[in-house]
Amino acid sequence: MIYLSGLVGFLLVLTTEARVGNSSELVFCSETKQCLLFDKVCKTDEYEARHYDSVKWVSTEETSFFLEIAIMKGFRRLYDYITGANVNGEKIEMTAPVVVKVPDKYFWETGVYTISFLLPAEYQKNPPSPTNNKVYIRNTPDMTVYVQSYGGWLTTVSDKNTANSLSSALDQTNADYKKGFHYAVGYNSPMTIIYRHNEVWFVAEDEPACSSSEELNFGP
Repeated sequence: MIYLSGLVGFLLVLTTEARVGNSSELVFCSETKQCLLFDKVCKTDEYEARHYDSVKWVSTEETSFFLEIAIMKGFRRLYDYITGANVNGEKIEMTAPVVVKVPDKYFWETGVYTISFLLPAEYQKNPPSPTNNKVYIRNTPDMTVYVQSYGGWLTTVSDKNTANSLSSALDQTNADYKKGFHYAVGYNSPMTIIYRHNEVWFVAEDEPACSSSEELNFGP
């Protein structure tokens, strides 16, 4: 295992451009015109590390036992926002992915889930305010995340199993990452039945840890 040098971080900044862009740049993001783009830092057999720029989202929170219920209720509010429930009455195109901040909890406990839609590039600077007081605009900071991908449906069980798999892999390499939550990430419409793509993200606390045999790859 090696830790990438500060020079790599500097190079990432230099190669970073607008990070909400053409979906054709990502093989697994094909159902919307715009997707959240990233710089690929490195990849191992168990996970990859990506750098994301600061971007704006429209978000809502939902308290629930289960991820599926939280997503269903939150999705409705956010969909209302992009179809006109904003101060300008504007219709805003759907983007990908949908990102959910998932609290670290037991199945029998309730938790507060934050469900977010990525705002398109043209709304990144000045998005219209929501009319629903449960919906708000927020920024995520510049961040590096560890990612593990999986297919099928994004559910409480599939998300938990993948999060456990990723955290175990990170712990084995002594990677430093934020505890207490992770992000559940989905790229597909509920109408998509096959070839679905989901991810789990943990936010890196330090320069990402990767195997010594791994090379850097810039660009999505």
